[in-house]
Amino acid sequence: QVQLVESGGGLVQAGGSLRLSCTASGRTFSSYAMGWFRQAPGKERDFVAHIRWTDSRTYYADSAKDRFTISGDNAKNTVYLQMNSLRPEDTALYFCAAQRGGSVYYWRALDYDYWGQGTQVTVSS
Repeated sequence: QVQLVESGGGLVQAGGSLRLSCTASGRTFSSYAMGWFRQAPGKERDFVAHIRWTDSRTYYADSAKDRFTISGDNAKNTVYLQMNSLRPEDTALYFCAAQRGGSVYYWRALDYDYWGQGTQVTVSS
């Protein structure tokens, strides 16, 4: 059984920073890529960032560009999301996810096979 566990969320003032971590475990776990999504109350789950292990290529939502950085270590099944210059509109439950196969649709939640339970990020104004 594969488990993804996020950590690092919390309450921060606008302009502050947080670093989220996600570690995957499971005897036969391996992934093609991992990503971060977020979901605010009453809204859909939105893509934030993606990293492809084969070439370390990264992709970001427009809202995350120039403020967030995704990184990780495939050998350790760990992915990070460094979030700087946080804004109140970044408040959401943040999920990490993993793709087993090579889907090109990195922004689509349905193309990810495994999900964590989420970590809450709250940005106060």
